[in-house]
Amino acid sequence: MAAFTENQEALVNSSWEAFKAKLPHHSVVFFTAVLEKAPEAKDKFSFLANGVDANNTKLTAHAEKLFGMVRDAAIQLRTKGAVVAEASLGSVHTQKGVSDAHFAVLKEAFLKTIKEAVGDKWSDDLSKAWEVAYDQMAAAIKKAMK
Repeated sequence: MAAFTENQEALVNSSWEAFKAKLPHHSVVFFTAVLEKAPEAKDKFSFLANGVDANNTKLTAHAEKLFGMVRDAAIQLRTKGAVVAEASLGSVHTQKGVSDAHFAVLKEAFLKTIKEAVGDKWSDDLSKAWEVAYDQMAAAIKKAMK
């Protein structure tokens, strides 16, 4: 893998800020996209028992945490050249029965949400930066699941 560049990190950081600026709205966009592709994912997140609701603070907190982890992955890639996930992330994902297909659904939902968050600032470079950070974070979690 080529080095994660300073520009890629800056793209992720700026779009992270755009995401956070409308956190409740973007949380709904994200989880709605997830459930449209994989309705069974509702069982993986306890806070989705009653559906997607922007007023659900657990939903927005979890979206912020997920997107923050990918943003942190971008920072790790830039500064260390690799992403390391905590062992606890692996065990939680294993307990929930998360599969490769679930990671693919989340990636698609991440990109859709960031695209909406940044609007006309969306670009191939921005998409690629998030994709690389997400893929490396997902790989680190999968490694921790073993």
